Amino acid sequence: QILPVAHTKIHPDQKLGESVQQLLLAKIAVYLMTFLIVTVAWAAHVRLFQVIELIDDVLALLNLACMMIITFLPYTFSLMASFPEVPFGIFLFSVCAVVIGLIQAVIVAYGFYHPHLLNQQIQVSENQNFYKRHILKIILRGPVLCFLAAIFSFVFIPLSYVLLGLVIVFPHLTRFITWCKTKIVGQRNEEEEHHSLETFTFYLSEPLSKERVEAFSDGVYAIVATLLILDICEDNVPDPREVKEKFHGSLLEALSEYGPNYLAYFGSFVTIGLLWFVHHSLFLYVTKATRLMGLLNILSLAFIGGLPLAYQLTSEFAEKSHNEIEAIQVSCVITFFASIFQFAIWTTALLHERETLHPFARYGGKEHAFMFAKLALYPCVSLGVFFLTCLLSEFSTAIFHLMQIVIPFAFLALRIFVRISLTVMKSVMSLSRRKVVLLEEEEACLSPTET
Repeated sequence: QILPVAHTKIHPDQKLGESVQQLLLAKIAVYLMTFLIVTVAWAAHVRLFQVIELIDDVLALLNLACMMIITFLPYTFSLMASFPEVPFGIFLFSVCAVVIGLIQAVIVAYGFYHPHLLNQQIQVSENQNFYKRHILKIILRGPVLCFLAAIFSFVFIPLSYVLLGLVIVFPHLTRFITWCKTKIVGQRNEEEEHHSLETFTFYLSEPLSKERVEAFSDGVYAIVATLLILDICEDNVPDPREVKEKFHGSLLEALSEYGPNYLAYFGSFVTIGLLWFVHHSLFLYVTKATRLMGLLNILSLAFIGGLPLAYQLTSEFAEKSHNEIEAIQVSCVITFFASIFQFAIWTTALLHERETLHPFARYGGKEHAFMFAKLALYPCVSLGVFFLTCLLSEFSTAIFHLMQIVIPFAFLALRIFVRISLTVMKSVMSLSRRKVVLLEEEEACLSPTET
């Protein structure tokens, strides 16, 4: 989904501020919206195969058709991002989302028509219709809104975008309304409660498992890292004729002109790799992912998907051009939001640490301080570089590249730094305690003489 944004061509003689307003801002907004819609479809797909455990030839072909339409979505997004005011792009995207939903609904109907394909506990349940209605409701609520968006795309485009936005917030909105009803009206009747609680080992209404969240996240990181090398292979291989005529056959001399591009590639790859490392370290200590943690993880992944754009901006702009500072600041903003949402996952987990975190990572655990420092490093550094480039614009490139070089070494030295900091803090606290004890002893010695 990020390719149309990352491949936005901005010439060095073009002001980035105007470009962001006219091109990038609209494309990034559409990218974030469509990325979140795809994650909603992914979550529905996961729910579907929690119900259906066995797959025959028919289901395999139906699922293959579903995957084919999903892989076509980036093309429809390209049309939406390039022509946001033309109805056909949003119409095509919405139609694809509807077709995906219909195929998933057919899979559900086929699965319940052949009960031996279903989860074992659903097979023996007397309430199969309840499960069928429940999973269809999860799968079809998005396509229904997309169907309305497709209709209104030829009437009033802004309303179509609002309806697509509702696809993202609708699950959270319905849960909020249900929670308000429960608080105002009271508990549901016993029969409804019985049906909703009689479910199998993992509830359809529960958050997705930690393993599914990790698998999806690893897939996004892998794709983003691959996009970087595809970009450098496509744009940074010199033309053989140019090498022969301009550089007298010296390939090494020709490649030296692409030095800033290689530096931007390695810097961007290191950023992706370290953010993945932080994500992996975090979920190593997460025992259960809540809904809010899942949502924050998706938002973090959305900005991770923007890192190829950061690479394009920092590699294409000529040195000392008036676009340089803005390009670096955009890269810092993308990195900041990708990392701050990871930090938010951590703080959210701490609110329910007994349910969500391993004892080592809880308050007072031996890994708590180290995890805090690891997760806080990128938000602090990217925010610091952003403001430094505002204050010291002449040195913006040097500051940015210094950040890219220093951060890997900072990660290596982080555990030592944290241990030294904790030792110093303990020493200071023990000294302060000793002073308090001495003062109390002096007061105890003076109090009898005073009396």
